[in-house]
Amino acid sequence: QVQLVESGGGLVQPGGALRLSCAPARSISFGPMGWYRQAPGKQREFVAAITRGRITNYADSVKGRFTISRDNAKNTIYLQMNSLEPEDTAVYYCNADGLSRTMLCPMAPYWGQGTQVTVSS
Repeated sequence: QVQLVESGGGLVQPGGALRLSCAPARSISFGPMGWYRQAPGKQREFVAAITRGRITNYADSVKGRFTISRDNAKNTIYLQMNSLEPEDTAVYYCNADGLSRTMLCPMAPYWGQGTQVTVSS
């Protein structure tokens, strides 16, 4: 098992911004990586994904507000979240798949513990 570690969550006012980071606990190279989120009492929801070649995909709900990026040398991905709304409140989970995979899918085997994002005035 490879553990992913997320950081950067916190409490922010509506309209504010946060930057999340995700990196493996030990050195390893991943293929596609991305972010999911889960609000209390709701299903896990896709947020954004990025391939090793930096091709990105976003959920409609975050397009134009969130930006995913990655540093392949550090095996780290980031999620810049701007114009945050109360509806963005959730635990954000990082996930990743191996180098043999091109696109991220929900069954990707590597996950982090999550980082809490709370958007409230």
